[in-house]
Amino acid sequence: MSELTERAQKLDAVDELAGRRADFVLDDVVYLDGNSLGALPAVVPGRVEDVVRRQWGELRIRSWEESGWWTAPERIGDRIAPLVGAAPGQIVVGDSTSVNVFKALVGAVRMAGAGRDELLVDATTFPTDGYIAESAARMTGCTLRPVTPADVPGALGERTAAVLLNHVDYRTGRLHDLPALTAAAHEAGAVAVWDLCHSAGALPVGLDEHGVDLAVGCTYKYLNGGPGSPAYLYVRRELQDRFDSPLPGWNSHAEPFGMRTGYEPASGALRGRVGTPDILSMLALEAALEVWDGVSVEAVRAKSLALTDFFLECVAAYVPAGRVECVTPVAHEQRGSQIALRCSPELSTSFEQGGAPIAGDVMKRLIEQGVVGDFRAPDVLRFGFTPLYVGFADVERAARVLAQTLA
Repeated sequence: MSELTERAQKLDAVDELAGRRADFVLDDVVYLDGNSLGALPAVVPGRVEDVVRRQWGELRIRSWEESGWWTAPERIGDRIAPLVGAAPGQIVVGDSTSVNVFKALVGAVRMAGAGRDELLVDATTFPTDGYIAESAARMTGCTLRPVTPADVPGALGERTAAVLLNHVDYRTGRLHDLPALTAAAHEAGAVAVWDLCHSAGALPVGLDEHGVDLAVGCTYKYLNGGPGSPAYLYVRRELQDRFDSPLPGWNSHAEPFGMRTGYEPASGALRGRVGTPDILSMLALEAALEVWDGVSVEAVRAKSLALTDFFLECVAAYVPAGRVECVTPVAHEQRGSQIALRCSPELSTSFEQGGAPIAGDVMKRLIEQGVVGDFRAPDVLRFGFTPLYVGFADVERAARVLAQTLA
């Protein structure tokens, strides 16, 4: 037994979150792709069966009231709120991340007011955020300026209406400075909009504490809500009466069953609702969130940093020099819950097949050996660390298999 293997066992033995692994449906595979799709919480299948067989099959239409279907978007939003540092009444669940980005950006421009006709968007953002930002800019008559997060303070000005930023970079795992960038936006009189897809459920966010105006996020990554589970929209309480959604649906009407021809927005975060909620996936998400009962985000963050530190140590010890390069920041304050390794061009003669990306072929071989991560073309291997079900022995095994694959 190697020193690192022995240390992994000792770390697992004292891990306060180790018991949470039993709350998930997992096999012997080392699953390091929770930053794309979280593992299945064990409680979900039974809950979904109840929703289908009893609530839908027996109660039918009565379930909108008797089973709480109608209030699910805000009820589940309040369940997510503590995980992102928000008080109740500010998050509504529904629609996709992309749809919520659109609501947030157009709503931000409308709140910013006259004379502000410029949108800043994270130049390194997940592509869809950029696509939505470009469309929102055209719709509102704004100029779109892609800038790196580090350059945002210098790019802000009196014309800036809103800034859309990712809390954690999806490709590199870099954690951006939400408090400082939000403060910079506010100093310039702009609205701060944050995408939390790669941070919610992995680290403290502090939406209320840092005065974030609007935020969106998905629920199928670190929140383990399932494939295509609904996203959420956060609207800071002080801004809710000014939030003018570009998608006014009957579900966000002040009197949704009044069937009036004129639209009157509901009060509070309910303004973020649009159409009929997707009940099956929404209630699966509600069940999935039960794994967070009794878990603090601070404990999750501490374990996340310990796991990623240990993984980097194991990679350095096991993987032949020059085979991979870490592109995720080493500093804790700049690191999410992901490690991204860039493959060396020297691997091309061994791994590239038919012009396929090197990293894609490497990851395929890792998966065949029971280590599941993913890759981003052309050369980045991504490993996501979900502290609720990933242990230190998993980390050591992953690095060992990576070394064997690259040797």
